[in-house]
Amino acid sequence: MRNAQPLVRYGLTAAAAAALPLALTTGAAAAPGISVSTSGSTVSVTTSACTESSGAWGTASLLTSGQANFSQGRQVALSGSAANQSAAWSNVSPGTYTVIVICSNGTTAGSQSVIVSAPATPRPTPTVSPSRGVMGGLGGGSKDYGTLTLVAGGALVSTGLVATGWYLRRRNKPYRL
Repeated sequence: MRNAQPLVRYGLTAAAAAALPLALTTGAAAAPGISVSTSGSTVSVTTSACTESSGAWGTASLLTSGQANFSQGRQVALSGSAANQSAAWSNVSPGTYTVIVICSNGTTAGSQSVIVSAPATPRPTPTVSPSRGVMGGLGGGSKDYGTLTLVAGGALVSTGLVATGWYLRRRNKPYRL
């Protein structure tokens, strides 16, 4: 008797797990609705709920927050095939909008809110540095002196090092020259 209860619980759990995918797929097929997306300042809507009637699929309308009726918004005719119909609005300013799709037979395919965000501000272009290089201090750092100038400068530095060494040696032993 004690072993029967876990088996019943396991059996019910397994049955529920097996029925879940079936319930999810039938729910999605029963209500196709609409799908709204944004890309920059373009809003687009797609649906598969409408059927063609008198050569037209239906109409989609983009409503601002202050507009309540389907006819007040920016209307676009749906285009596409029996499997997929779509419409798009370009140059939409930033804000919150409602998209409503009305099929040609008068039924509503669905409505959905969408937020159009402001475009990202472009980064300022970096300033180009001067081609002459650094001009700080006395003499600057961009002038090209010739080989003779560099040899003369090296000789002055060497002379300074020798004179410093001679002075320090003479200081340690004052009786020597």
